[in-house]
Amino acid sequence: MTDLIAIGTRKGLWLARSDDDRRTWTLDGPHLLAQEVAAVSIDARRPQPRVLAGIQYGHWGPTVMWSDDLGASWQETDHGAIRFPEDTGAALARVWQLRPDSAARPDVVWAGCEPHSLWRSEDGGATFELVRGLWDHPHRPTWEPGGGGAAIHTVLPDPATERVVVAMSAGGVYVSEDGGGRWEPRNRGISAGFLPEEPEYGQCVHKIAVDAGDPERMYAQNHGGVFRTDDGGRKWTSIAGGLPADFGFPIVSSPRTAGTAWVIPLVADMQRVPPEGRLRVQRTRDAGETWTASTAGLPDGAWTSVLRDAFCADDADPTGVYLGTRDGCVYASADEGETFTTVAEHLPDVLTVRAARIP
Repeated sequence: MTDLIAIGTRKGLWLARSDDDRRTWTLDGPHLLAQEVAAVSIDARRPQPRVLAGIQYGHWGPTVMWSDDLGASWQETDHGAIRFPEDTGAALARVWQLRPDSAARPDVVWAGCEPHSLWRSEDGGATFELVRGLWDHPHRPTWEPGGGGAAIHTVLPDPATERVVVAMSAGGVYVSEDGGGRWEPRNRGISAGFLPEEPEYGQCVHKIAVDAGDPERMYAQNHGGVFRTDDGGRKWTSIAGGLPADFGFPIVSSPRTAGTAWVIPLVADMQRVPPEGRLRVQRTRDAGETWTASTAGLPDGAWTSVLRDAFCADDADPTGVYLGTRDGCVYASADEGETFTTVAEHLPDVLTVRAARIP
């Protein structure tokens, strides 16, 4: 088996491989040089793993490309994989999220995009269809762009049911229980300090993740606040106690161990650097009741930040944890965040990181 990290940056994609159980890494790239790669995924459900990349051509605009030979060659759909129907009057601005569904739905891939839109592919990401149930939601005209754009940046399909959860900036968390037909906001308890009162929707949620032991339990890193829900998003409570800061972009949950999640706190609101310049991963093993800082292998004097999709976990045992920074460094942990090793340095601005174990 090989461990693979896909690293999307402002100016291309790099792939890192390890054949010794994530102890050392070999970097391969750049691929798609000079193209912004804001979304990437490794679809390991196929006999030949597929790397999907949401890219931004400087001249031709956004699209989705894929490689079935680990970057040796790339393909794209004529006229683009994601195209808005003419009656919408909209045009694709950026692909923010590419999310393969479960093994039971082997050709289904979801995409979250800007402007606020959710897309579903039935052919492994070659073509996508707009999820009309969310596009036609009466709230959509009131959703605002966050600092990065009007994006659906998180898509979480439930492998056991038809539930799909999305998070967006700045609209909040929405849930469909029927595969995308009907949607309802589920944000009660998530703060929105930039609004005069707590709204039903409109929160600037930066990222959400589902607990490994209970699909009703989710974690949220908000624009101010870290939260947990135990009832599928109907009520959220703060779990920020014990963290050095409650601001940040990514939150990652363990795919194997219930109650385990990681965040990377930053100083709010405009500074957006690690507290005291110390890049740290904070881990909880009790669903946010307590937090412990991981320090081994992570730098001091790091006045950088980690974006919402530049942090991930693999499903190996023990779980691997990976992060990329805006100053072009990538770090990997093979022991659930106890210690980190450096995978890459001096890359362009890292936008997204995904990892998987492949044949």
